[in-house]
Amino acid sequence: MNNPVTQLPTHTRPHNIPLPQQQLHDERFPHGVGDEKIRIRDLHAFYGESHVLHGVDLYVNQGELVTLLGRNGAGRSTTLKSIMNMVGRRTGSIMINGRETLGMAAHQIAWLGLGFCPEERGIFASLTVEENLMLPPDVRSDGMPLEEIYSVFPNLYERRYSQGTRLSGGEQQMLALARIMRSGANILLLDEITEGLAPVIVRKLGEVLVTLKNRGLTILLVEQNFHFAAPIADRHYVMDHGHIVEEISREELPSRQEYLNSMLGV
Repeated sequence: MNNPVTQLPTHTRPHNIPLPQQQLHDERFPHGVGDEKIRIRDLHAFYGESHVLHGVDLYVNQGELVTLLGRNGAGRSTTLKSIMNMVGRRTGSIMINGRETLGMAAHQIAWLGLGFCPEERGIFASLTVEENLMLPPDVRSDGMPLEEIYSVFPNLYERRYSQGTRLSGGEQQMLALARIMRSGANILLLDEITEGLAPVIVRKLGEVLVTLKNRGLTILLVEQNFHFAAPIADRHYVMDHGHIVEEISREELPSRQEYLNSMLGV
């Protein structure tokens, strides 16, 4: 049996931009927006002597899909790993569901409803799809039932008796996401989930993320493919050299296209 990548049920705002008050309602989100699910203040992260994140500030409300954009090495993946306590030394504040987590172990953070899907797809390649879905650790009691998983991921239902080794890259990615949903996570940290996938599969993943968002889940997405992220995200944070240098709403995108092209090289 192959060892899976550990999956735990699991931007920054320039300092001169004030942090907003919690929003109480937004008609775009059928499940409502208001509770801050993630709030990061002045986050610094270090790998040994390397200072990787420099005062990151960001927030994500319930029901939002927010992206971290930037070139490779900007600090986006490190931000996700910092939330899960998977880096070295950190300072600052990371609030999840209103609780300070900077001093918590990774498994304690997972119990708060976080799910982390890294670039490496964490599945048991020698097991079938359905066997994979029956195996996630019982992190929380409110994991998504198997029938509901199949309604969100119909491709997995069609391939439920197929071994992981026989799945396409996109199907493996969907299975990795589904395993997180089985664990009861309601805050998803997703790292480059479209990397190396065919355009048709990327579109399908986009549809899945919109479905999950519409069900009230909260998603923080690290993504290099801006054309994938733009139509599905509510807000975008742009990172550069460990800093959040810009926050852009969906409504502001048309007027900021030239800026994004220069920052992202798209």
